[in-house]
Formats: sequence, C-alpha cells, structure tokens
Amino acid sequence: MNEFDLIEKYFNWENSSSSVLGVGDDCALIEIDNKQQIATSVDTLIEGVHFPKDTSASDIAHKALAVNLSDLAAMGATPKYFTLALTLPKFDASWLLSFSKSLKTLADKYGIVLVGGDTTKGSLSITINVTGTISKSKALLRSTAQVDDHIFVSNTVGDAALAWRQIQKNITPSEQLLQRFNMPNPQVELGRALVEVANACIDISDGLEQDLMHILKKSDVGASIHLSDIPLSEEVQSYIQQSQDWCVALAGGDDYELCFSVPVENLEKLKEIEKKLGIKLSRIGLITQDKGIERLGKFNKKCSSYKHF
Repeated sequence: MNEFDLIEKYFNWENSSSSVLGVGDDCALIEIDNKQQIATSVDTLIEGVHFPKDTSASDIAHKALAVNLSDLAAMGATPKYFTLALTLPKFDASWLLSFSKSLKTLADKYGIVLVGGDTTKGSLSITINVTGTISKSKALLRSTAQVDDHIFVSNTVGDAALAWRQIQKNITPSEQLLQRFNMPNPQVELGRALVEVANACIDISDGLEQDLMHILKKSDVGASIHLSDIPLSEEVQSYIQQSQDWCVALAGGDDYELCFSVPVENLEKLKEIEKKLGIKLSRIGLITQDKGIERLGKFNKKCSSYKHF
C-alpha cells in the first residue's frame, strides 16, 4: 500500500465542516473569518530515508523547513508560524548550534516564526508544522485545472534526484547538484504571485509525473507533456543524453519546484511574473480531456516515483 492509499483508507475521515479543506492538497485550509483562511501542513524528515547519515546539521535544518515552506508555496499562502519536533540520538551542542543557526536563517528569510515544539531522544528525525495565511477562496488547489490550460514548471527538475543517485553509487555529486538536494529553495514568492493567475498548483516533491497526476486526478482531467520542453540543468541534460534515462527528471522528486496550470488568457500575466521574479518558467504541455499523462518524445520506459511505503 502506498502513502496515498494509506491516507485515503485510514485517515480521510468524513468532514462535516464547510469551513475546512482537509486531506488531499499540499496544505489543509481552515477558515478563521470571512476574509482569511489558515493554510497548514506538516512533514517529517528521517535520517537515512530523507537525508544521508553524514548530512550536516545546517543542511538538515534548511531542508526540513524548506520542504514545509514549499507546501505553503503550492497553495499561494504567506508563511506565518511553525513548530518543531526534534528527536535526537544524543545531546551535541555543536550540532544543535549549527542546526539552530541554519533554521533561523531560512525562517528569517521568509518571515516565519518558531512558536513551539518538542524534543525527545531517539533516532534522528525532524518534524515541522507550518502555518500560513491566504485570502478566503484564493488558495491554489489541485482540483481546479481546466482543459486547455498550459502546464508550467519552475526552474529545473531532476538535479536533486541525480545527486541522490550518485550518492547511492558512492559518487560525489557536483556542488550544484548537492545544493539542490540538500538546500532546496521553496518557491514562496512564485506561489503568492500565481494566486488568481494559475488554475491549479502543486509542489514537486515525489516526482514530476506523480505530482502532476495528483492534479489530474483531483481535477478529473488528463495531460499531454513534451519531454523536450521539460527544463533541465546542463548536468541532468548530459546524464539523460548519455543514459537515455528520463526517469531522473520525470520521477526523481526532491525538486520542490512548482508545477501549475494556467489558462491561455493569463499567459501574459505569467510572463510578467517571470520577469519580475527573475525566475525560469517553462511550458511543458497542456491539460487535456483524456485521462492520464501522454508523453510526447522518444521515451516509453515506465518510471517509479518515490513511494513512502
């Protein structure tokens, strides 16, 4: 059973409250008044699963908060507060100082405040719960993509996945690939800018195709994507040319970029966002009526995205 089936079977409880959007998006949404909603999400990182055992405390702290900020970004929310649950195998003052400094640096960058948490002894793991706000009925959802929307991806995909593959083969990745793997940049500013411009949005955590498929299933639509239009760094492009292995870009995960759909009438607004933020936004395909994902390009291999179970 995969993560999503597990959640659907055991924890997608019927919700009678019209003021709550629960299981099924990057964040839950809770109405607090007639003007605003709270967006909230939680993620856990475990040593040996989400990061190698020799990862620095600084990188662990950054990634733990960044992946949660990415969930807020996918909803178009403004970060406000977070809590931290830290499980440590032992007390290590030097490790904690480095972890704390890195965590605060990223928190200060996005204006999110640490308001509480818990510490305990055990195998190293970090759980962060983030809270943000967004104007009522303005959140970016997975369920609102429309046929003929253009599908976009921010920056590049596949870098973190290639770094992880190299680490597993005892190959030292380049600084650029390691940076993308250990210190992802949550696209908070982009997410906020996409409110009322994009129809649907998700962050790419488990792999481009798998995460895009969440939008398609929730919106009851399909997609056609061009492999040649998927944005790749030079290193990933070189790897794919040599190996013909597109799975690193399609299913690798850990990108924490945004994948979103935009109606044709908002494409000019998107160009303005791209220019204002100085960010690369690549059109990779279209939302279609036919269910599933149609790949256009010379690659027919089935790729397996990240599975939690």
